[in-house]
Amino acid sequence: MPRLFGQEVDEIVDNREKLRTHYDLPSHYVSDKEIDHVDALAARFIEQTGLVFLSTQRADGQLDISPRGDPPGFMKLISPTLLALPDRPGNHRVDTFENILQNPQIGLICVIPGHRDTLRISGEACLVCDEKLAETCAISGKPALSVLLIKVTRVLCHCPKAFVRGGVWAQEKWPDTTSVPFLAEMMSAHGKLEDSVAEIEGVVRRDGENRLY
Repeated sequence: MPRLFGQEVDEIVDNREKLRTHYDLPSHYVSDKEIDHVDALAARFIEQTGLVFLSTQRADGQLDISPRGDPPGFMKLISPTLLALPDRPGNHRVDTFENILQNPQIGLICVIPGHRDTLRISGEACLVCDEKLAETCAISGKPALSVLLIKVTRVLCHCPKAFVRGGVWAQEKWPDTTSVPFLAEMMSAHGKLEDSVAEIEGVVRRDGENRLY
């Protein structure tokens, strides 16, 4: 029996031939749904998107993924092949932007709160500081700190099964989160900080109240 990462498994699927012994070929409904631009239908989806997950690749080859959220329509469609994604005050790690400096290829999953389907977008990104563009992305009178311009190369709709299985929008299926650690608790443990969890929680709370935009 082969071992992978210290775990015994029945089979390691390490080529396409093996993969297709376990998975049928996709139907034309899903194999033909990919386009290379934002059409009118995808634009309507983007107009109501309030959350995106942005994937980038680190210089060491590992992958990062980061959420971006604002009121619906915060991503601006400049043309069928160009999107503007605003940046807001954060923790100054700027991991995503450091990654893009090394490799501009990005991936997005667009999420509409309460909506079952998602939209996937791939492309090439570059960070810009442009006063006029930042103003068009203003929230509560505060312009974006910077804007990620995304040259779109791939767009496809995604089925709802993950959100249905996870009960994401079905409140009656939400788990009890009383035992789930908060950000302050994890920061304290992972960073081996001398500050108490209560002190860190205060910092996190004040940051959320005063630096949302």
